[in-house]
Amino acid sequence: MIPAVLYAVPAFLLLIVIEAVSYRFLPDDDERGYELRDTTTSLSMGLGSQIIGFPWKLLTVGLFAALWTVAPVQLSPGDWWTWVILFFADDLAYYWFHRSHHEVRVLWASHVVHHSSVYYNFSTALRQSWTPMTSLPFWLALALLGIPPWMIFLQQSVSLLYQFFLHTERIRVLPRPIEWIFNTPSHHRVHHGSNAEYLDRNYGGILIIWDRLFGTFEPERASARYGLTKNIGTYNPLRVATHEFAAIWSDVRRANCWRHRLGYLFGRPGWQPAR
Repeated sequence: MIPAVLYAVPAFLLLIVIEAVSYRFLPDDDERGYELRDTTTSLSMGLGSQIIGFPWKLLTVGLFAALWTVAPVQLSPGDWWTWVILFFADDLAYYWFHRSHHEVRVLWASHVVHHSSVYYNFSTALRQSWTPMTSLPFWLALALLGIPPWMIFLQQSVSLLYQFFLHTERIRVLPRPIEWIFNTPSHHRVHHGSNAEYLDRNYGGILIIWDRLFGTFEPERASARYGLTKNIGTYNPLRVATHEFAAIWSDVRRANCWRHRLGYLFGRPGWQPAR
């Protein structure tokens, strides 16, 4: 089973080239544009995530199929409302997946990869985790709702395709009704900002309504400073993929009691024992 998003890779690469060229002929002092080593790292991370993710996807197919088989009701793809349920259920699952990966350190260790670039462009969208297994629990409920596994994977691909276009500074603000309902480049720039007021905000996938509903929405005001609150300063894909796991291991080894060890694993990123 080839992930549907792979079919879009040629278009992704073409759009990266077009956006990079646009900075050459239409520079903007307020936008960082591209840097060759950073872009190469992002593309390497994207390639690695697909290589690692393919066998993992095969395992999740089996698990989703097993849960769908025992679901009380099995929804039909021939009914239009099944697709409506899928759209909203997938986007809500993505919100909680995304939010938990910012609020639980061991999950953040997987997701931090995507935030590690100090640039914000289409190539940043491809800077993906090499530990996809942390996402599994958040979509199990969709199979138990009776949504066929192939539909779940298709909608996940649609969401990823949509989110690729959020990673740009070239689009400023869209019409107000779109900005109110949908996730947009403006909202997602906030999410990637390391500014104090932008931390842990705007988790939405396709829709921004979940952030408005659950109190995590922040509009774009000041220009975002991209990257981490403490940047890692490396273009080595292996270090980008593993640096936070290494930091967790170091903290856990140094801890002198289980309460502190569990805090370093499951507390918020930056958690420290009370002194």
